Amino acid sequence: MKALVYHGPGRKTWEDVPDARITEPGDVVVRVDTTTICGTDLHILHGDVAAVTDGRILGHEAVGTVTEVGEAVSGFSVGDRVLVPAITKCGRCTYCQRGMPSHCQTVGGIGWIFGHLIDGTQAEYVRVPFADTSLYAVPDSVTNEQAIFLADSLPTGYEVGVLAGGVRPGDTVAVVGAGAVGLSAVLTTGLWGASKVIAIDTNKFRLEKALEFGATDAVEVGPGTVADVIALTDGLGVDVSIEAVGYPETLLTTASLVRPGGTIANIGVHGTPVELPMQDMWIQNVKLTMGLVDTVSIPTLLKMVASGRIPAEKMGTHSFTFGQIDEAYDVFKNAAANSALKVVITPS
Repeated sequence: MKALVYHGPGRKTWEDVPDARITEPGDVVVRVDTTTICGTDLHILHGDVAAVTDGRILGHEAVGTVTEVGEAVSGFSVGDRVLVPAITKCGRCTYCQRGMPSHCQTVGGIGWIFGHLIDGTQAEYVRVPFADTSLYAVPDSVTNEQAIFLADSLPTGYEVGVLAGGVRPGDTVAVVGAGAVGLSAVLTTGLWGASKVIAIDTNKFRLEKALEFGATDAVEVGPGTVADVIALTDGLGVDVSIEAVGYPETLLTTASLVRPGGTIANIGVHGTPVELPMQDMWIQNVKLTMGLVDTVSIPTLLKMVASGRIPAEKMGTHSFTFGQIDEAYDVFKNAAANSALKVVITPS
């Protein structure tokens, strides 16, 4: 089979590799029918994730068809259409039992293993361990192009942004960063009845998309960003302020928008230390949350997509084949210049 293989910082190739095969009784093999690229894949190619070594197949999101089933698998059969999520879970360890499979002890202490600790999904086939507790059947009413965004970006925006932020009916919400994950937060704030959702970004295309996805207001970053947002909240600040970029300055902006008693929900993946003005924040009774997605919301989100409440397909702006995967990476890496959100990659 062919797959996209990591060969060190800045180096990847679409090449022949050994076929994916069952190695444990709880495994299945899935033919990849749709995959995508995540910002984490770019971090890996920058050399930022030391655990990813030369020879690793990249990718951690897929929709596909089961082609082989291990002898211990009872929930899936050959021919089933499934969602392969970013998080793998045994379902039995302490963290899985408490609803936090992002730290599944059985798979190595972190649920994100595809394209990280084991071979990933940017390939023609992928081995999926702990299939019964990790895979999700895709309803007939949900297309591959919709389901693929439930593997990571939509659950991340929803769980780490909206749910962790405690969005409630009538709340005002700011989302700093209107990329794929920020827009996922925008898409799902409506599920909890937010009365005002303010998207903040430097890119006009993304702000236009944010309004299309359900934001009530869009603020382009500039010298008066904080004042502009505060003015939209009658001078009070927002109830929930969501950071979806991962830079020190964007987290500081996010923190400056929240009212006393509010919540700062950090989604962004930070690669450098951030200094927060705790001397000013402590007295404001604000809460700061952060974390890795658990993907436990996928069943709920699948229902919302199937019913039409969440138009997940809007996340995909560009389509490519496996043979064009290098071009797909170039477009995604330069998303702002290409007016791109997420790319959809299929065999042909």
